Amino acid sequence: MMETLEFLLGLGEENLNWWQMSIRAVVVFFISLTYVRIANKRIFGRHSAFDIVLGVMYGSIMSRAITGTSPFGPTLAAGLVLILLHRLLAAAATKTRHGEAFSNFLKGKTTTLVQDGQYLKEVMRAHSVTENDILETLRTKGGPVDVTQIETACLERSGSISVVYKKEGKS
Repeated sequence: MMETLEFLLGLGEENLNWWQMSIRAVVVFFISLTYVRIANKRIFGRHSAFDIVLGVMYGSIMSRAITGTSPFGPTLAAGLVLILLHRLLAAAATKTRHGEAFSNFLKGKTTTLVQDGQYLKEVMRAHSVTENDILETLRTKGGPVDVTQIETACLERSGSISVVYKKEGKS
């Protein structure tokens, strides 16, 4: 049984053929799916720097298992270690005494760009956000495309811009 598995996956071989890489791709797909289920639902969904770095590193490591540029078993183990590290750091950011500061380090911090209908130009400049970026967000939200109607607009940790409009009668 083990010899058949070694043959199918090309374990110990220097050059893999097309079907060995294809079988590896299927195996790595299901293992990666299992790893992501272990991680949690938010792992690749929020797109904070924390999540993007994990995604790039994880993809790079797992591709090595498919192409055979690194040993199959240790490469899968390294992928699992990255997933578990992500989960551990995310838990530490929510459950430790200094969780908010640690979370800000890992994921970034929300920054206010517009307050009471006024652009905060120094903050915008520091974060490379233009007035056009904010107006684009207003258009995509389907609300008024008028900055004076905004109570606050924030650059979120994910890099997106969120908007809270002023309530009726408040100007």
